[in-house]
Amino acid sequence: MNQKMDQLAADNIRALAISMVEKANSGHPGGAMGGADFMHILYTEYLNYDPTQMDWPFRDRFFMDAGHLSALMYAQYYLLGNYKKEDVQQFRQWGSVTPGHPEVDVLRGIENTSGPLGQGHAMGVGAAIAAKFLGARFEGLFDHKIYGFITDGGVQEEISQGAGRIAGHLGLNNFIMFYDSNDVQLSSMTDEVTSEDTAMKYKSWGWNVITIDGHNHSEIRKALDTANQETERPTLIIGKTIMGKGCVTADGSMYEGECELHGKPIGDTKADYTKTLINLGANPEDPFAIFGDVAVYYSDILAKKTEKAASKKQQIAQWENENPTLAQKMELFLSGKLPELDLSSVVQKPNCATRDASSAVLGYLAENVENIIVSSADLSNSDKTDGFLKKSSVLQKNNFSGAFLQAGVAELTMTSIANGIALHGGVIPVVATFFVFSDYMKPAIRLAAIQELPVKYVLTHDSFRVGEDGPTHQPIEQEAQMRLLEKVKNHKGHQSLLALRPADAVETSVAWDMALQNTKTPTALILSRQGIKDIPAATSRYQEATAAKKGGYLVKETENPDITLIANGSEVSTLIDAAVILEKEHNLKINIASIISEGLFKSQSKTYQESIIPKEKLVFGLTAGLPVNLEGLIGDSGKIVGLDHFGYSAPASVLDEKFGFNSQSVCAEILKYIEESAKILSN
Repeated sequence: MNQKMDQLAADNIRALAISMVEKANSGHPGGAMGGADFMHILYTEYLNYDPTQMDWPFRDRFFMDAGHLSALMYAQYYLLGNYKKEDVQQFRQWGSVTPGHPEVDVLRGIENTSGPLGQGHAMGVGAAIAAKFLGARFEGLFDHKIYGFITDGGVQEEISQGAGRIAGHLGLNNFIMFYDSNDVQLSSMTDEVTSEDTAMKYKSWGWNVITIDGHNHSEIRKALDTANQETERPTLIIGKTIMGKGCVTADGSMYEGECELHGKPIGDTKADYTKTLINLGANPEDPFAIFGDVAVYYSDILAKKTEKAASKKQQIAQWENENPTLAQKMELFLSGKLPELDLSSVVQKPNCATRDASSAVLGYLAENVENIIVSSADLSNSDKTDGFLKKSSVLQKNNFSGAFLQAGVAELTMTSIANGIALHGGVIPVVATFFVFSDYMKPAIRLAAIQELPVKYVLTHDSFRVGEDGPTHQPIEQEAQMRLLEKVKNHKGHQSLLALRPADAVETSVAWDMALQNTKTPTALILSRQGIKDIPAATSRYQEATAAKKGGYLVKETENPDITLIANGSEVSTLIDAAVILEKEHNLKINIASIISEGLFKSQSKTYQESIIPKEKLVFGLTAGLPVNLEGLIGDSGKIVGLDHFGYSAPASVLDEKFGFNSQSVCAEILKYIEESAKILSN
């Protein structure tokens, strides 16, 4: 233990952080200066990982909640050799590996994308759950720790309440979070915003809470020692720190703890950037330098970490030799691959709701995929994830042998926890709720899309046919919102989310197969509450429904059709019923397409797309949501019948009649469209 070296290293981190922000003329220096002491002690003495294999599955993980403190992370990892000098010099610049908020980059030590406050906290909880889940199956191997770092804003963000409650309830003693409590926020002092007792709040959730001087290295060590020895509870270390620790004015006077130091370069405040660098022991002529003694010290630290990881690897190798069957299973889990599955063997009840069809698939998965965690926001008997639960059990404190997480009424928390589970690796997360409540989930869904995480969303009660529950529970605009992410490309150039709304029970089985095979992005399964008529099949319905893997296909095909009808979900069967009337009474030739995913369909060849939806021909679309759901498919001369208003409280059959979503009303709309098109052509 070298107090002088520890102080020198922490000051080096401070100097680097403020230099990044100063050069970029953008960023948050003050909080990084306050958190430098904790980061240095944590990373040099406690965080276990292999510097030669940053993605080693058995490593400790650090989840940053306060993404605006990215300069703190980059400075720390620069000392550890994960970034080059030119990387930190290019902070927040185009094409740099040091973006303004951390973006998941495991090989450089960045475990999660952060920025929207509170989500890093919840993702850390998710990673801790994943580690506990794996630890219950491979005893002694997944005993690593998950560390988090949160600030006042993250504690205040509502999602932290859900994450704190769940972590305490489950007794996640493998989760240790540092709360950088400096009494300063971006636009005000903290006492202008809140008077709550944060320590008591976390204690009431079942956390071990320790309050320390966040600049006292001995107190930091003692707190981390205690947290690592805790066997029953997650730990919150409240570190009382000083915003802008080490800042001075031009005359050398201390200038710390001020609000303006939070979110702009030091040189734009009453502090003096150059004098502050000198106060921290840095050379203003070379502000991005690693101090000589610090470089030597960190080189020794890296050697020790590599040696410790090598010892752990030997223990794991010995365990694998002694447990070959379990070792093979663990390798499968960590690979992200699935065992051989046959979803065509899942027996589906005739004309059932697609939520029930999903339940049947989940029951099959509970028996055939051992590394799935399913979660529901207090709706498992309604979103039918109880199909999985009936063949598994609930995750509990000191018992993670089950695979079902009862999240309670906390959709955003649940969804963000799923992101953390996916980031940890080895476990497939599935979360479920009513489709209308996906509004609560959107921030975490967006981060899953950005991070390219294969989380599965089961979103039931997908239309106004929820009925008597009324407009608050009837999704109208939600499908349009979800499908927007199908139109947004991620940084790899792929559609950032796959949204699937299957047309019947068997197509739901195929949709689940598509979701499981999609390991690169999140998938939303949008499912009905009410029963849906099965799509007629010429041969095998399952085999025919596999064409949905192209995003859209014909469920009814006629040579030289007069019109093509398109929809997804339950509206497909409405079109099939309407087609029977139109063919019998009006002698029309009709094709019907189920477009389960517009994004996936649009990725097919133009030839294929036009074989399903012909150009310059009559095309009619039906959607229980906003017409924009189908506008990208319908063409210039097509017509869409949808909803442009909220729902009402009434039985679903009554709403179908009132809104014009029965076969007779749809027939009338189609005939009207054909007549109008004929008039246009004759003119």
